[in-house]
Amino acid sequence: MSVIAIVSNHQESGDEIARKVAERLEYTYVSDALIEDTAQKHATTVKKLKRAMAGDRTLFNAITHDYEKSVVYIKVALAGLLAKDGIVFYGPASYLVPTSIEHVLRVGIVADHDYRVRQVVGREGLSEREAEARVAKRDEELARWVQEQVGSPPWDPSLFDIRLQLPARDPDEAVELICDAITRDALRMTDLTIKAALDFMLATRVRLALLEKGHYSSEVTADGGKVTVTQVSKPAPQGSLGRTVHAIRQESQQDAAGPIARAVEGVEEVSVRLSGAPRVPKTLLVDDEEEYVTTLSERLEMRDIASDVVYDGHQALAAVAVEEPEVMILDLKMPGIDGIEVLRRVKREHPNIQVIVVTGHGSEEDERTARQLGAFDYLHKPVDIVTLAEKINQASAATQRRAAAPADADPPADDE
Repeated sequence: MSVIAIVSNHQESGDEIARKVAERLEYTYVSDALIEDTAQKHATTVKKLKRAMAGDRTLFNAITHDYEKSVVYIKVALAGLLAKDGIVFYGPASYLVPTSIEHVLRVGIVADHDYRVRQVVGREGLSEREAEARVAKRDEELARWVQEQVGSPPWDPSLFDIRLQLPARDPDEAVELICDAITRDALRMTDLTIKAALDFMLATRVRLALLEKGHYSSEVTADGGKVTVTQVSKPAPQGSLGRTVHAIRQESQQDAAGPIARAVEGVEEVSVRLSGAPRVPKTLLVDDEEEYVTTLSERLEMRDIASDVVYDGHQALAAVAVEEPEVMILDLKMPGIDGIEVLRRVKREHPNIQVIVVTGHGSEEDERTARQLGAFDYLHKPVDIVTLAEKINQASAATQRRAAAPADADPPADDE
C-alpha cells in the first residue's frame, strides 16, 4: 500500500475523485479533517491555516508569525500521514510532500478556466463576471502558496506523477487512471521510502520545537538521527547600530538552536549553520502620512525588503546625502519640499537612485513631469504590495546595472 496526494484547482471535482479513489482502494480519505485536527492540536484556528494555504500573510505577520507557524503545523500533521500507508490525501498541503518520499503518488487535477467559470455560475448563481473574479482569486491564492513552498507554478508537470485535465477526463475515468497507477512497483513502500518519511517527520518536529522558542527563520533537514539546522539570515537593517544589533541577535539565535534541537526525541546529533543573507534592495520610503508609511515598511519587510522611513522632502534629501539608497519610494504631496522637487534634486545629484512615485493625489500632468525627470515608475495609492515589491526589485536591478557600467558608457536602459 502507498499514499496518494491529490490537488485540484476545482474543489468539487477534486474532492469527488479523491473520495472515489479512497473508496475503490479501501484507503483512508483525509482532507479538511487534517486541517481541523491541526488547528485543535496547536491551539490555532482553521481560518489561519487556510489563510496560509492561500499564500496570505496578515499585516501583523512580522509580529505574530502566524504564516510561518501555520506552515510548520501543517507539515507536522502531514508528516504523520506520510509515515503510514493506505492514505488518500486531498488538498493544497499536498505540495508540501517532499520528493524524497517516493511511495507517494502525486496527482494534479486541472480543470480548464471556462469549465470552472461555468461551474461557479451554475452552482452559486453568480454572473459570469463575478464567477471570473472568483476563479481568478482562487488561482492567485494557489499560485502564491505553491511559489512560496516549492518555487514553481502550481501545475508544473515536474510536480506530479499524473496530471489529469477536466473536462477532457470525466471523474470516473480519472479514478480508474489513479487506481491503476498506484499498483506500480515503484510506488510501493520500501525501507528507503519509509526512512525518508521518518526523516521528514523528525525534521518537522525539530522545526516545530525551534518555532515554539521563537526561531521563525530556521530550516531543518534530518538523516536518521542526524539533524542539520540552517538559521536563515534575515537582511540587516540599514545603519551601523541596526547592523550591530542584528549581528548579535543572529549569533545568539545560532547558539540557542543546537540545545533546542537536541532536546527533541529521536535526535542524536545536531549541526547548526548560518545561511548567507539574501541580497535585498536598499530602500528609502518618503511619505508624510506616518501611519501609512510605517505600515508599508512592515509589509515590505514581510517580503524581505528592508527599508528606512522619512516623513518629508527635507528629511529625504538629508538621508540620501548621508547614504544613497538604491530605490526611493516617493510621495508627491508633502509639506515643505514637494515630491516633484525632491525627484528633480535626487535625479540631478544622485542619478543612480531609482525613484518610484507612489501617490494618491497626482494628476496626469504630474505623471508626465515625474517620468520626464527620470522616475522609474509612477504608481497610484492604494498600491498593491506584490506589485510594489516587484517594482522595487526591478528598480534595484537597474541601479546595479548603472553602477556596474563603465564611466564612459551609455547608461543601461531601465526595466519597464
